[in-house]
Amino acid sequence: MKLYIKNMVCIRCKMVVKSELKNLGLHFIVVDLGEVEIMENISNGEREKLKNALHESGLELMDDKRAILIERIKNVIIEMVHHSDELIKTNFSEYLSEKLNYDYTYLANLFSEVQGINIEQFIISHKIERIKELIMYGDLSISEIAWKMNYSSVSHLSNQFKKVTGLSPAHFKQLKNNSRMSIEEIGN
Repeated sequence: MKLYIKNMVCIRCKMVVKSELKNLGLHFIVVDLGEVEIMENISNGEREKLKNALHESGLELMDDKRAILIERIKNVIIEMVHHSDELIKTNFSEYLSEKLNYDYTYLANLFSEVQGINIEQFIISHKIERIKELIMYGDLSISEIAWKMNYSSVSHLSNQFKKVTGLSPAHFKQLKNNSRMSIEEIGN
C-alpha cells in the first residue's frame, strides 16, 4: 500500500517516518521523499494514529489526489536540485513527465493553479537556495557550482542569482549573515 506524506523533504524526515511506522508495527518496503510503500493495508484507526504521529513532526499524511500529485512534483524537483549529483540528460519537462507518468502540460497547469507559481519559478527558487548552500560551504568555485547546477555558463548563474537575491554570488559570499530558507519554505 502506498502512502503520500507532505513536507517529507530530507533524510531526517525519512528517518522520522521509518521510526513512526516501526512504532505502529507497520512494515515498510520503500521510504522515499514524500512517498512510502508499506506491506500491509492499514485500518482507519491505524491511519489516524500515523497521521497524528506524523503531524507532531511537521509531516502530513495526504489523501487528496491533486495535493498528492503537487507534492510528488515538488519532491522530484527537491530530489533533483538538493539530493542528486546526476546531471539530467533530457530537459526537465520530459524528465518530470517520465518520472510521474503524466503529460507535462497537465502537471504544469495543475502546479500553477494550486501553487500560484509555475514549475520553472519553483525550480529556480530551489536552485538559488542550493547555490547559496554551495557558496557557503566554500568547497566549489562559482564555475564548478554553475556546472554542478547545470547552468550553461557562470554568467547565466550569476544573472539568475542576482535577479532572485539582488546580490551577485561574490557579494553573497562576502556577507557574514548569509540568509537561507529551509527546503519546506522555498516556493511557498
